[in-house]
Amino acid sequence: MFTKIFEPGKIGNLEIKNRLVVPPMLSEYAEEDGRLTERYIRYYEEKAKGGWGLIIAEDNAVEPRGAGFKNLAGLWSDELMEEHKELVERVHKAGAKIAVQIYHAGREASSAVMGMRPIAPSAIQDPTQSETPVEMTTEEVKEMVEKFAQAIRRCKDAGYDAIELHGAHGYLINQFVSPFSNKRTDAYGGNLMNRLRFPLEIIARAKELVGDEFPMIYRISADEMVEGGLTIEDTKVISQVLEQSGIAAIHASAGVYKTGAIVSAPTAIRTAVFSDYAKEIRKVVNIPVFAVNKIIYPHVAESILKEGKADFVAMGRASTADPQFPNKVKEGRLDEIIFCIGCRQGCQWRIAQQNPVSCLVNPFTGKEGEYEVKEAEVKKKVMVIGGGPVGMEAAIVAAKRGHDVTLYDKSDKLGGQWLLAAIPPGKELLNTFTVWQKGELDRSGVKVVLNTEVTKEFVEQVNPDEIILASGATPIIPGIPGADKSHVYTANDVLLGKVDLVDQVVVIGGGLVGAETAEHIAVHNRKTSIVEMCPEIAADMEPASKEFLMKSLKHNEVTVHVNSKVLEITDTHVIIETEEGQQSLPASLVVLAIGSRSNNALASELGEKYNVNVIGDASVVGKALEGINLAYKTALAI
Repeated sequence: MFTKIFEPGKIGNLEIKNRLVVPPMLSEYAEEDGRLTERYIRYYEEKAKGGWGLIIAEDNAVEPRGAGFKNLAGLWSDELMEEHKELVERVHKAGAKIAVQIYHAGREASSAVMGMRPIAPSAIQDPTQSETPVEMTTEEVKEMVEKFAQAIRRCKDAGYDAIELHGAHGYLINQFVSPFSNKRTDAYGGNLMNRLRFPLEIIARAKELVGDEFPMIYRISADEMVEGGLTIEDTKVISQVLEQSGIAAIHASAGVYKTGAIVSAPTAIRTAVFSDYAKEIRKVVNIPVFAVNKIIYPHVAESILKEGKADFVAMGRASTADPQFPNKVKEGRLDEIIFCIGCRQGCQWRIAQQNPVSCLVNPFTGKEGEYEVKEAEVKKKVMVIGGGPVGMEAAIVAAKRGHDVTLYDKSDKLGGQWLLAAIPPGKELLNTFTVWQKGELDRSGVKVVLNTEVTKEFVEQVNPDEIILASGATPIIPGIPGADKSHVYTANDVLLGKVDLVDQVVVIGGGLVGAETAEHIAVHNRKTSIVEMCPEIAADMEPASKEFLMKSLKHNEVTVHVNSKVLEITDTHVIIETEEGQQSLPASLVVLAIGSRSNNALASELGEKYNVNVIGDASVVGKALEGINLAYKTALAI
């Protein structure tokens, strides 16, 4: 079935073994001085070993002032290039081609990162940033052209197969091209061709230094999705001009910082959300076009190519979730692929917090030199209690190390509360992780025992060498008058399908669980209200995912009461205290979602007789990213 994705392709004179591309996606694995680290190199080397045709290394800044993040790779000095040469050599040895993205953040940088005010084409503050940039003089623009060109020259000298100019996502080149950010009236502003002068001069000067045959890719925001910004019709014209200038391929992304929530689309956004932009650009150019963003499944990548929407498919987060994705597809091991679930917890959210990338579904990502699943010197009998994602992860890794592992769960199916998390609208991707884990349990030889409540006496009968307690958490039932009434249920009850949704529903608790449960109820045509004591709902949610959740709540007319306390639940209403005074909310059904309490009593019951490792929500109620990573580390240490 997968014929198109494994067809060889060409970008200029560069031959690529297949149509699968790792697009530039920030890792923050470099040093603060711009040098590449061994961690950075191993991260890309692992992808090369996985069978990707072309890897484009991330956001390499042309000057220190161009770094929008603290741990970015630098290209501003010949002294920085030795590690780049090693990266290229190791990626080539592993069988892939490698390009590097040439970048300057412009007004998306900050004093907090650089120690100086950012620069831009115009002194126009980005809507998402706290500083107004310094407008570049005409002479500074010309100097910046040379900095870009010299960076490109260094990349060719280091052995890179191509470069990519970052002309997207609101960074400096995009800022010059877009009327949203460029208000100049000199040679670099005022009309389309003047706004294009900056990238065109970079391309022309770079060709003087590296020749016409060195491929240059241009990443573009096909539609900025902002008031007065570039649209796809503008981009089709720009793409034709770029082709005439000698650009070898167009990488069709979209969005800028103001619309950044969709740039790496979260779980709830549709598959291949930007692929139609690639299709439109491909109609007007004769050079290859890349499709990108939330392309998760190989079947979708194949379909995009067969339909002629694009010539290459860029799969960034898919490569982070599973560097071995191409090899597994080619070898027919589709069940073994770890699919990205679009959660953004380990990648985009950590990047925004100036932290290095990790991955919820694959703790090995970014730790290629730190984690090694090797055979244990002493084989042990390991008892894993709890069949949620954390317990399953620990069982899988322990079994792969040769331990005799049995996993126990009191329910009749694996997945724990993760199954509930996959029920609200747009969250079905979470089930791909459960399916993969269940397959891995089988492939690694873990014995699974369901419908079994593990007690102290049961543990003594099994008598394991090691216990991993991943028994999760239990919903908190508050001491609100009326909380014991027959029409009051927990969010878990609702998501498990134990409740008939009727008329008007009040959800008490506006955290992640409460907000998503309210959305689920409202989408299924029930009038819904949320009551939350804090000033905002879903405060602990990844920002892009939250943005789309809030839009859905608004669209589905969910009423939100923040800074509000529930006083009483009656047979027909929920009485709340708000900043405006008491209100009575009609309620045919009341849903409790005020949090959970760790379920770890068994650990203390077992005392010091057994070595018990308490992980996940059983230890501290938190996010799956931390829980699964701890499970991985715990199993490696046994």
